Amino acid sequence: MSQPIDENTVRPERGKAGPLKTIFVSVIIILTGVALIWLIFETEPTATRKNAARETAMLVDVQTVNRGRYTPTVEAMGQVMPAREISLGSRVGGEIIHQAEAFTPGRRVGKGTELLRIDPADYEVTLLQRRSELQQARADLALEQGRQTVARKEFALLGEDIEAVNDALILRKPQLQQARARVAAAEAAVKQAELALDRTLIRAPFPAQVLSREVTLGSQVSAGQALGRLVGTGQYWIEATVPLAKLRWLSFSSDSDAPGAPVTLYHDSVWPEGQSRAGRLTQLVGELDGNARMARVLVTIDDPLALAQSAGQPPLVLGAFVRAEIEGRPLTDVVRLERRLIRRNDTVWVMEDGKLAIRDVDITFRDQDYAYIRSGLENGDQVITSELASVVSGARLRLEGDNAKAETNE
Repeated sequence: MSQPIDENTVRPERGKAGPLKTIFVSVIIILTGVALIWLIFETEPTATRKNAARETAMLVDVQTVNRGRYTPTVEAMGQVMPAREISLGSRVGGEIIHQAEAFTPGRRVGKGTELLRIDPADYEVTLLQRRSELQQARADLALEQGRQTVARKEFALLGEDIEAVNDALILRKPQLQQARARVAAAEAAVKQAELALDRTLIRAPFPAQVLSREVTLGSQVSAGQALGRLVGTGQYWIEATVPLAKLRWLSFSSDSDAPGAPVTLYHDSVWPEGQSRAGRLTQLVGELDGNARMARVLVTIDDPLALAQSAGQPPLVLGAFVRAEIEGRPLTDVVRLERRLIRRNDTVWVMEDGKLAIRDVDITFRDQDYAYIRSGLENGDQVITSELASVVSGARLRLEGDNAKAETNE
């Protein structure tokens, strides 16, 4: 008899075939992936270096320069100060019995304007007394002259010669000289009394502005006491400081026929935009500024309060700080270039035949806005005014309107 098939003996064989199949499928997938990766790398496009040497010309702006004659400026800061200032004082003592309305700080007064009056009573009495003494001295002189005439007649009657030694005594010449001396002294005393009386009136010695007042109506003053401060309104000074190295470029006035360098004054934060005042450089102060160690110069301004010929212009205020632009000596055969166009180490970028050239320049003078170049630039040179990202000598350049690109091949 045939024996039945045991199913349990078959199932274990199927279990062994399953893992083999899984491994085989995995291997196939891996191989397929490797093949795909290889195919991708083999078919990847490659970069080409064809025309890699193409160069783009930089777009720039230029300024054509020319040599010529220019006047530089030296900029300085200065303080407004009075050219003429006095401390008004009394030359006699007494009580102030009158005070002019104009004698007030800030007010302007003309030459000879009465400001104060001191009680003149005592001085009037003294003057009367001195005049009386003068009359007495003149009367004594007249009497003595009469005595001398009588003495001459008496000795003339004697008919005798008088020795020279006794002549002066006999003719009363010493007494006559004394009488004349007393008259002269009395006249001087009268003049002194008149002066003292006149000095009871305090007047402005020149056209001025009152800065301060030290006394008022009823004050008791003594000779030499300060009454107030006055400054002249005809001229002000600007005391400015400039570097020592720039003094040789400035012209000072040696006399009225040789005025100093013109100066333009600005008070940027106070005066309206565009307004300025004109002055002249007059004097070099023979002392350095204590803080900045720079030279001190004086600029003279006429009619500083704009009262006459400068009417309509802004007035100057004492103590204010202003900006002064002083004209320097003219420079000839130089190129004037904006200071911003001077590059590092005193070089200038120039466009030559469409390429960048870096020029070394010799700068004679620099002012606030310009540099004045003695050598390194010539007439017709095209100075580059644009800022460049890359500065390489020989780099290609182009102007507005030229071809957009310039190409060169390696």
